[in-house]
Amino acid sequence: MLVGACITLCAVSLWAWFRDRAARAHLAFSGAALSVAVYAFLELTLLHAQTIDAYAVSARWAQVPITTLLVSLAAFVHFSLGTGRGWLAVCAVGIRVAALPANFLTGQSLNYLEITALRSARILGEPVSTVVAVPNPWMLLVQASGLLLTLFVADASVTAWRRGQRGASVRMGVAIALFLLAGHVQAILVFWGYVQSPITISVLFVVVIGVMLYSIADSVARSSALTRALRASEQQAALAVDAAHMGIWSRDMSSESIWANPTWRAMFGFAADEPLTSRSLLERIHPDDRSALQVALARAIEHAGEYQLEVRVVLPDGQVRWIAALGRVESGPGGAAVGTRGATIDITQRKHAEHEVLRLRQDIAHVGRVSVMGQLAAALAHEINQPLGAILRNAEAAALFMDDPAPDLAEVRLILDDIRQDDQRASAVIGRLRRLLQRQPIEKCALDVGRLLDDVAVLLRSDAAARQVHVEFDVVGHLPPILGDRVQLQQVLLNLVLNGMDAVDGLADGFRSVRVTAREEPGQAVEISVADTGPGIAPDALEKVFESFYTTKAAGLGMGLSISRSLVEAHGGRLWAEPDCATGARFRFTIPIAAGGG
Repeated sequence: MLVGACITLCAVSLWAWFRDRAARAHLAFSGAALSVAVYAFLELTLLHAQTIDAYAVSARWAQVPITTLLVSLAAFVHFSLGTGRGWLAVCAVGIRVAALPANFLTGQSLNYLEITALRSARILGEPVSTVVAVPNPWMLLVQASGLLLTLFVADASVTAWRRGQRGASVRMGVAIALFLLAGHVQAILVFWGYVQSPITISVLFVVVIGVMLYSIADSVARSSALTRALRASEQQAALAVDAAHMGIWSRDMSSESIWANPTWRAMFGFAADEPLTSRSLLERIHPDDRSALQVALARAIEHAGEYQLEVRVVLPDGQVRWIAALGRVESGPGGAAVGTRGATIDITQRKHAEHEVLRLRQDIAHVGRVSVMGQLAAALAHEINQPLGAILRNAEAAALFMDDPAPDLAEVRLILDDIRQDDQRASAVIGRLRRLLQRQPIEKCALDVGRLLDDVAVLLRSDAAARQVHVEFDVVGHLPPILGDRVQLQQVLLNLVLNGMDAVDGLADGFRSVRVTAREEPGQAVEISVADTGPGIAPDALEKVFESFYTTKAAGLGMGLSISRSLVEAHGGRLWAEPDCATGARFRFTIPIAAGGG
């Protein structure tokens, strides 16, 4: 009966390990159960031995399954509890394996140097054989090995208990420790001749079998409860997925097969019975987004991580959808990727809304530029009238020279050069105005900070002179190019400088000053600051000034700083205000450096 029970447990544990190769504790226990089955069979031959030679042969071969049993039990405790002093297990197994050759080289077995007689006794009414023999001193090593192994199992069980592991594994550890202790007590009493009794160590393994059966029954009950909970969880997850209109998919890399729920198939335009492959999926991705998807997936597979991106899907009827995808790579025991799974959401409406918001923001920014140009209208008219007046006077002078019978052609050429230069000057002013007033999308490119400030300085020059405000532009060191849209950054600078000029309007002559400074900042960015000598900003209003429609000007709209901050943030920078260290206010904003410019 014991052999049958052990073989059954061996088969169950071996099958569990075969289904899950990472569960090495099942493999170790199958070895222990098989060893007990073999040892129990040999014990049975010892009980029924009729001659000394037959008894000696069985006793000698019984040491082999005993050795494999102890090795298997040490491995089982190590894999199932994952704790304990490993050196105890190594010493116990090492001593036992090292003593095994002595079993075949000394005496009649590892336990007896010489068996002198057989005696008959009765157990439960059945006749059994016992021996009179001389103990083998090598048996001391075997018993020391058993004691070390018992200490290892007990230590591992206590440590696991203290760590909060109080489940089936700890129960098995306690049962194994009791089995080893009881077995070695019986072995000492019988083999050293203190008690005249047959060896029945395998019967003590019934305790371990009972605990294992209880653990199996408990696992079955838990599995049943988990199955019910999992089924309920799956139903709730399916309800949540349907309510969120979320597509769910998984991919097996070994077979390249893809499973997806109906929502996912509808998103990508696949029929319910249409087979899914990586190739067919990639064909549905917009050509401009395929490389980004492949790079993200390859990176996630390489690092066994996640990827998240937004791609366009082209449906069979030509319709384009925006899809947000989140995927996760699953790794096998060796760390290699075995599959991926993830979720997708249709974000087409959100993308359309974002596009509309962007268009509206660009319209507002355009209105802001028109408003700025309105403030500069008088000064810009003067800026253009100057070269136009010079052209007129030079043209009149040239006409007078040409009325002379012998005109001075050299002087005429000089006059024509002046006309050309004044024309280019007026054309440049008009060109800057046209660029600022045009409605156009953001076009980021590498910009020279010095030239950007020079263009703004030219636009502000006449207005600053009319207001008698000293505007100074200072570029600290050699700055790398920044990445941005020229027109929008000019708008930001114009807004900030005009605000500074408005702030110093009420001051006496000589105290009206605005200073623009550009310098490189750590973190791959250029910082531009605009400081004025005006009355400054109250501390509680440093953030309010960036709110829409908040203004301290009698005729202000309160949109300039709000637009400026949104433009700067759209460039990946930030804009903030702070009191100047001496007087007035200072506005700072950062713009990232163009790639390769740092």
